[in-house]
Amino acid sequence: QLVESGGGSVQPGGSLRLSCVVSGATVQYYTIGWFRQAPGKEREREFVASINFSGNGKHYGDAVKGRFTISRHDVLNTVYLQMDSLQPEDTARYYCASRYYYEDQNPDAYDYWGQGTQVTVSS
Repeated sequence: QLVESGGGSVQPGGSLRLSCVVSGATVQYYTIGWFRQAPGKEREREFVASINFSGNGKHYGDAVKGRFTISRHDVLNTVYLQMDSLQPEDTARYYCASRYYYEDQNPDAYDYWGQGTQVTVSS
């Protein structure tokens, strides 16, 4: 089970930190990815970031490179997404998902998903 939290409303240039608490599995055996679904694009889940089973393999989507940072707390079995310099185009519902071991940027490669947390960026 994956449960996201930390979403909310923020002004452009602001920051948020999303959390993904994983239960029933140990993150050290899984890749955890963050994806987002923007308004009006309900059929498209955009890759945001992922961290692989070792914790050393981190990848970011082009739209968020240099602004978002993914990290993991092994004891808490939690993955974080620090989002800085947020812009209106970052407005979306953010989901975390898991797949066994190796990273992938294709959402279809992930087996388990959380319910998502809403992020809204507006002035």
